[in-house]
Amino acid sequence: MSLNSRFIFLPFLRWLPEYQRPGVVRTDLLAGLTGAIVVLPQGIAFALLAGMPPHYGLYAAMVPCIIAALFGSSRLMVTGPANAISLTTMALIAPLAIPESQHYVALVLTLSFLIGAIQIALGLGGAGKWVEKVPHSVIVGFTAGAAVLIINSQVGTLLGIDIERGTKVIDTISKTFTSIQHGQWRPEVLLLVLITLVAMRLWKPLNKWVPAMLVAVIVGSVALLVLEKYFPVFDQIRRVSAIPGALPPLSFPQLTLDHLQLLFGPVLVMTLLASTEA
Repeated sequence: MSLNSRFIFLPFLRWLPEYQRPGVVRTDLLAGLTGAIVVLPQGIAFALLAGMPPHYGLYAAMVPCIIAALFGSSRLMVTGPANAISLTTMALIAPLAIPESQHYVALVLTLSFLIGAIQIALGLGGAGKWVEKVPHSVIVGFTAGAAVLIINSQVGTLLGIDIERGTKVIDTISKTFTSIQHGQWRPEVLLLVLITLVAMRLWKPLNKWVPAMLVAVIVGSVALLVLEKYFPVFDQIRRVSAIPGALPPLSFPQLTLDHLQLLFGPVLVMTLLASTEA
């Protein structure tokens, strides 16, 4: 096998010798630690956006990054969970199963497997070069659309309003105004959100070594513990479910004919979306 061929199939052979240079290991360890700290709250948030149990966001942040570091074709490629992917997963799979249910998780895992298999086949077939020809305007529209979907999915969480996942934007707006008019929203939830956002905003210029996102999560959690001690209404705020302290057992995707028929459309959409976003 020629040197270029080895670099194509084993990309880590290209950057591995760089660790012989002084200081590279230390800086990479620091970068890895920073990334791991940031991805803790971020991974959980993306899992909730996708309708998955929170710990699946951490799994999605760990395993793909290791594989991409060793075999990825680019150091700049997005390999962990992302907001647009999470939201689209929810939009496509929520009509087929109840979010966070066992059936929903099985469908999402099978969806992920099929998307990965197709992307590997496209990569080996040289189809990746066509993704580079996607116009910038398409990327801008895609990003703006993702922002609208994120806002739509989080309005209920922000105001403490019970809005069903996968609700259309116009229905979300209507229910939000109706709930506010009838006093069916929770100002204590909004207060906690504002405390978290202010903490992140104030911390960012003060310290560049400790991620502001992590500090904000800690401040928000401590604020809730303090407030619920004096104001019982804060005790009713819903918490994230417990996160297991171990990796899940290995399981195989459910590649039955029924599942393949259900996921045919979502697989095509998600494959195109994932390739474009990466």
